[in-house]
Amino acid sequence: MYLKHLKLTNFKSYEEAEFSFDENVNAIVGRNGSGKTNLLDAIYYLSFCKSYFAAQDVYSVRFDTDFFAIHGEFVQRETQNHTQVSCTYRNGHKSVRANKKEYPRLSSHIGLFPAVMVSPYDSDIINEVSDTRRRFFDTIISQFDAEYLQNLISYRKLLMQRNALLKQMLENHRTDVELLRILDEQMIPLGHQIFTCRQAFIEDVLPVFQQHYKQLSGGSEMVSIQYRSGLQTAQYSEGLQQTALADLHSGFTNFGVHKDDYLFFINDQPIRRFGSQGQQKSFSLALRLAQFDYSCARKKVKPILLLDDIFDKLDKNRISELLKMVGDDHFGQVFLTDTDENRVRLILSEYGIQHQMVEIKEQVDNEL
Repeated sequence: MYLKHLKLTNFKSYEEAEFSFDENVNAIVGRNGSGKTNLLDAIYYLSFCKSYFAAQDVYSVRFDTDFFAIHGEFVQRETQNHTQVSCTYRNGHKSVRANKKEYPRLSSHIGLFPAVMVSPYDSDIINEVSDTRRRFFDTIISQFDAEYLQNLISYRKLLMQRNALLKQMLENHRTDVELLRILDEQMIPLGHQIFTCRQAFIEDVLPVFQQHYKQLSGGSEMVSIQYRSGLQTAQYSEGLQQTALADLHSGFTNFGVHKDDYLFFINDQPIRRFGSQGQQKSFSLALRLAQFDYSCARKKVKPILLLDDIFDKLDKNRISELLKMVGDDHFGQVFLTDTDENRVRLILSEYGIQHQMVEIKEQVDNEL
């Protein structure tokens, strides 16, 4: 599956623009602020019905306009079937259509045209708080496990109710043990299922991630991921009992899968503290490539790979290993951005990678 054609109207920096793409490698080049990242985000939007960067759709509307539209044409490589996909947003209403037929639910579209974005912001997965890491892994698992997604939604609703009750009890200096017990009885089985899925996912994806990092680094470094949860040392009911007093004094729930974390190591040391910028970028890139393989194995379709500013902070050897994977046809359609057209052309030509250059000339002020 690949994206053959794209048309943008009032999407972020683009007033009107049309693009035709190669089914393999497309190099998006242009100066900073020209709209390269916005173009990748439009492709991502066609896949996930949302922006990778903007929290709300209204922030993707071009300045001084009240709507945006994204139209794309996807082609299945095996059958050569063409699908016209459109995403429009106006006055708070979003519509997604395939071959002019609107989806009754956006979830019916997500996963049909998969994509994986690799962004400079991926460093946040390593350097930000545990919530960022949980959200990263939860998003991947939820794309392929509807039950997991529903369990997460239900658990979060119950957690909000429990925290609201704890806060009320703290303020009123009274304890409602029975209502807490009712909430706990609903949360505990959901928490166990979430824990089991997260643990199984890490066990499944860890060897793939390590293989990608090994190739990127030339085998010079060892990396690992450790999933940490209170459920690894205590039963759920026991953990809630052990933190009951802390819950009452703090007004929030101190035990549960909402406190889980993923610890990242390089050569047995925390990569956040001991990893260089290049090593951290390689680590986050290997995570995304593992996500690519995980998606491909489950959907039996190679996702579109979006590589934003990929050459920054990677040394020549790591760039070389990444491009070997691209050249070996490990991936399907690839989009990459860079500010230096000559550098991209030289690098891709050096590795014999057939590609199409897409130059973005217009200067704008609001690229992310």
